[in-house]
Amino acid sequence: MLNKKSILVTGGTGSFGKAFVRQVLKQYPDIQRLVIFSRDELKQYEMSLVFNDKEFPGIRYFIGDIRDERRLRRALEGIDYVVHAAALKQVPAAEYNPFECIKTNVLGTQNLIEACLDTNVKRVVALSTDKAAAPINLYGATKLCSDKLVVAANNIRGDRDIRFSIVRYGNVMGSRGSVIPFFQDMRKTGTLPITDENMTRFNISLQDGVEMVIWALEQALGGEIFVPKIPSYRITDLAEAIGPECEHKLVGIRPGEKVHEEMITESDSMNTLDLGRYFAILPSGDERLRATYMKQEGVKPVPVGFTYNSGDNPDFLSVESLRELIDTHVVETGALGAAQ
Repeated sequence: MLNKKSILVTGGTGSFGKAFVRQVLKQYPDIQRLVIFSRDELKQYEMSLVFNDKEFPGIRYFIGDIRDERRLRRALEGIDYVVHAAALKQVPAAEYNPFECIKTNVLGTQNLIEACLDTNVKRVVALSTDKAAAPINLYGATKLCSDKLVVAANNIRGDRDIRFSIVRYGNVMGSRGSVIPFFQDMRKTGTLPITDENMTRFNISLQDGVEMVIWALEQALGGEIFVPKIPSYRITDLAEAIGPECEHKLVGIRPGEKVHEEMITESDSMNTLDLGRYFAILPSGDERLRATYMKQEGVKPVPVGFTYNSGDNPDFLSVESLRELIDTHVVETGALGAAQ
């Protein structure tokens, strides 16, 4: 589906963006254009050393900020598909700088929606987070707002051939600023800080996240929030997997942090369908979209009151499984240079 098409990735120099670009160039060699839209010229330069326009003629690097709607419109000319990965994501930074987070995650998303509606874009898939479900921190609240904007954009598309959908998943293994590279750095000190011994998190590899976004680009009907069925891990097991010789020091939960993460709330259950590999949270009251999905083989509604929580998840990673996944995914795809 992506061959002969033009794709733009906002936040394209991040961990997801680099993995997405790598996979798309490998899987779709006839892609027409792949535009990396981001603010940081240094990161674009470093990325261009790996993905250059001589080896990959369709690659483009476009400096811009999603806060700048005019720049977005210029970048979106001739673009068929958009993957929206740009966001301010650090929970403590968002708590301290709330409106900066709002300007990027909420106003920036609306800028993108408006620009896509005006430039003949056909598909938009936005990346969400488990923190957007029943948020208790500002980052999660801005992502919930962003999700609502993207879903509601389908209401104003008119007769345009455009679909807006969302992919929501948990912590990406080895992504910048996440707990795994943090623990790997702290291991050198002999002490790993543990916020809460009961803490759990969902886990997904960059590769699985990329494959899910590509699947959504091809399969989404518009308005869905897709949630993958992925395993959880206990923070104490992760610490054991990374630094078995290290002391664990309890430091307490940070502002805006949950003990367990949730991706589907009890309130969402009435609008959630089980698609097999993924769940789909549908817009409330959209009976036409629900009926379309229910015609597909194997699709069924989840029970009323169902929740999808990292603490209650039936699928937990063991210490050994975590070590194997870290060896496979963090070393190979966690940093730009590691996968060359």
